[in-house]
Amino acid sequence: MKSKAMVLTAFNKPLELQEFTIPALEEGQVLVKLKAAGVCGSDVHMWKGEDPRTPLPIILGHEGVGIVVEIKGEKRTVDGLPLKEGDFILWNRGITCNQCFACKVLREPSLCQHRKVYGINMSCSTPPYLNGCYSEYIVLNRNTDIFKLPQDVDPAVVVSASCSGATIAHAFDMIQQAVGDTVVVQGPGPLGIYAVAFAKKLGASKVVVIGGSSSRLNICKEMGAITLDRHSTTVEQRREFIMDMTGGRGADVVVEAVGSQGVVEEGIKLLRSGGTYLSTGFAQPAGLEQVDFYYDVVRKNIRIQGVWVSDTRHTWQALNLVLENPEAFSKMITHRFKLTEANEALNAMATRRALKAVLEM
Repeated sequence: MKSKAMVLTAFNKPLELQEFTIPALEEGQVLVKLKAAGVCGSDVHMWKGEDPRTPLPIILGHEGVGIVVEIKGEKRTVDGLPLKEGDFILWNRGITCNQCFACKVLREPSLCQHRKVYGINMSCSTPPYLNGCYSEYIVLNRNTDIFKLPQDVDPAVVVSASCSGATIAHAFDMIQQAVGDTVVVQGPGPLGIYAVAFAKKLGASKVVVIGGSSSRLNICKEMGAITLDRHSTTVEQRREFIMDMTGGRGADVVVEAVGSQGVVEEGIKLLRSGGTYLSTGFAQPAGLEQVDFYYDVVRKNIRIQGVWVSDTRHTWQALNLVLENPEAFSKMITHRFKLTEANEALNAMATRRALKAVLEM
């Protein structure tokens, strides 16, 4: 059997369509026929060479769903159910060693120094070669955590649960949001949309989203958020708005979902004393932030929490959130492409024409 895949062989160059021989499976491996692959902002950064650790050549794509074609030996889902051929599945993007200090002592697998991620740090020059989701087939490692999906769900709608959804689930898992809290979200992209959904699910009374795209803000509004267009408001006007709606206190939680320089300085000033700032959007360096630690951090006793990737429990939480209301999350999918149109998909994400682009196979 053969599998076509779109391969990144050089930074800032078009992906190349290549054909791979599907290898014989080793014990515990699972061969999957991909149905959809999410095109993530991280893929764009890798394509542009902004992460020099990217191993070339590589099949990009860490968000995938598909149909089980073959299993070598016995494999079970995270529910403990036996996996079988024909099952429709989603999988955790990261594979951790379960042996290091982070895994064993801290019990923080997302911090595993040996963590492998499909389409991120697994080259297609390394067996089993089909290590990314911009492909007709992928071979899943024996230690991959797998989730069974309903057969009737749109593959494109659930695919982002394993990345932006899981990252936001991780963020809210690290804090204790209270019923009635006011949550401010900086950025109406996929991370921001998931932040709105999780904040509402956990009992936020008000969720405010700050962004510059009217179409993206409208999706957030449909999910129950109040929106502020940063093009028609000033930083001070936005701060006054938040203070007025909270009786002068400020927001309980602010979620950074942008990853751009300067956003942290504004976001911290929107917090009440004792509030929490969750930073989820920085997938690559963006420069230094200017923060007055005495006035804005220490005197206000705030918590600044960085959020790095996610673990299996977070993928589980995000997936179940999407499955509760797939119609709402379907509005996030603005562009659908064929596998061979992966370069157009990356360009659509890079130019922000697409909120979320998906390759369908």
